[in-house]
Amino acid sequence: MDYIILDIEFNGRKFASEHPMEVIEIGAVRLDSSLQYKDEFSSLIKPIYFSTLNSFIKKKTGIPQEEIDIAARFPKVITAFREWLDLSTDGVLLLTWGGEDMKRIIQDVRMHKMDDSYWMSATYFDLLKGVLRARGLSNDISVEGAMALFELEPSGSAHRALDDAKMTSEIFRAVFKDLDFERSQHYVDTFSNAKERKTVKVAIKAMNSQKIVPTWDLVLEHYFSDKTTLVDPRKLEELQNYFAAQMGQK
Repeated sequence: MDYIILDIEFNGRKFASEHPMEVIEIGAVRLDSSLQYKDEFSSLIKPIYFSTLNSFIKKKTGIPQEEIDIAARFPKVITAFREWLDLSTDGVLLLTWGGEDMKRIIQDVRMHKMDDSYWMSATYFDLLKGVLRARGLSNDISVEGAMALFELEPSGSAHRALDDAKMTSEIFRAVFKDLDFERSQHYVDTFSNAKERKTVKVAIKAMNSQKIVPTWDLVLEHYFSDKTTLVDPRKLEELQNYFAAQMGQK
């Protein structure tokens, strides 16, 4: 089995919009089962929306607008990436720094009305969480922070997909023996956001401090004043299950 260290960059916006942010760059490094470098993949992508990069994204990534303008669209790039992944005849394990990369890829696959079955069934390991567990850390750290933690020398440009993938591969080598690969996973759709889940945790803590037995109905009534945000029954069920899980930890 090969290890694929994956990183993406996506465009942003400075204002509220109904249009989604999109992947604008994919970078990946392939390591063999002995953690030796085999090859790499890198491609820019011209998005449908916000194809003119705003100043923040240009400064953060250093991606030239001129290169975005002539880049291929997502369907062509993701097809080429799939073909590159399939060169690993004994299968792959994707390594990501956090869960956002898989989410963004699947979002764009769906937006372009492509088949998402490969990505939904792909096995991936969240290396960020692996590092936090291995080192007993409670707060997220960046790739650059992890490089410093393992006393590794940064190289390339931060926030360029391939360079980030290369640095992440060095972190992967450094922490490999301490990783619990039983925690590898498949992407699961999430309908609530971090703020909504935090609201549930805050509600439970507040009620406990007031010596009130927390119930889902009380959380719903007193902590979600804007009920329109919960019209999606999938989100409502997810938050209710999250409440039950939090209560189970007490």
